[in-house]
Formats: sequence, C-alpha cells, structure tokens
Amino acid sequence: MVILLRIGEFSKKTGVSIRSLRYYDEIDLLKPAEIDLFTGYRYYREEQVNDLEIINKLKSLGFT
Repeated sequence: MVILLRIGEFSKKTGVSIRSLRYYDEIDLLKPAEIDLFTGYRYYREEQVNDLEIINKLKSLGFT
C-alpha cells in the first residue's frame, strides 16, 4: 500500500517548509509523487522522506 502525504503533512514530517518543497519541485530537485489535476495539490510518498534527508545532508555539506 502506497501512503501519500499532502504537502503540508510532508512539510511537518520533514521540517522543510512548504515554500522550499514548492521550490524543489520547480527546479526538479524533488518532484511530488502525484499532483491532483483538479486541485493542484501535491502529494509525496512516505519513501520520499529519505530523499529529502539526503538533500538536507548535502546542503549541510555545502552543496547548493
């Protein structure tokens, strides 16, 4: 079973702002698993938390 989190839930779980998540989507760094075509809501998979942790580690090492 695939668990999808809305952007706000994903933000709270990861500690990354919604604004940053939207920016990461815009620059193709971390794309949402799904986007609802009707509402425009972004949904992330539970597994993407790991991807975001890697991004944060790389940022802490000085990568842009």
